[in-house]
Amino acid sequence: MVILVRHGTTPTTGRELPGRAPGLDLADSGRAEAKTAAARIAAFTNHQGGTRGRRRGAKQPPPPVLYASPLERTQQTAAPIAEALGCEIRTDDDLIELDTGEWTGLELKAARKRPEWGSIQRYPSGFRFPGGESFVDMQARMVAAMDRFRADHPGQTVVAVSHADPIRVAVAHALGTHLDLFQRIAISPCSLTVIAYTDEAPMVLTVNSTDDGRASSPG
Repeated sequence: MVILVRHGTTPTTGRELPGRAPGLDLADSGRAEAKTAAARIAAFTNHQGGTRGRRRGAKQPPPPVLYASPLERTQQTAAPIAEALGCEIRTDDDLIELDTGEWTGLELKAARKRPEWGSIQRYPSGFRFPGGESFVDMQARMVAAMDRFRADHPGQTVVAVSHADPIRVAVAHALGTHLDLFQRIAISPCSLTVIAYTDEAPMVLTVNSTDDGRASSPG
């Protein structure tokens, strides 16, 4: 099981395309969101472990593991989760934000006026940001990360702190949804998205679960 967590709110959330630019920290509201997400994840993983142990009459499963994108906003979101779970943060480059290249730092209102914006919305599978990454490449690395987590941590819960678009494309892949439709999936700051990876096929259990009831709790 993988719990995908989007980082908390930053000063540019909903206003700019931050891409991979360094130095972007969480806003105060984002730090509060991260603490709430950490408490929810700790409660959920404790509940799951206890339930499985009682049902099977076996010893408790191994504790969760925690991965995060290398950017500051994801590392800061992961910090209270690590404290709540009693584990270390493992940095994974495949969880990093989409590389928006020459568009990095562009205000969204300006981006929407560019002729390429229509392609990004209707045909993202055919678009690559100038000097940056394509949506296809982003999805490939996210799927590779999920496969690696499953291989490296059989039977464990993996918490992965990432960004909105990488989480969206991971969900689209798990659902069997074409990449060109991935932006129809909502991923809010510090929301939890839960995917169970089995031998047959992924099963999406929860998408965009937040503490304010915008989606159902993973528990």
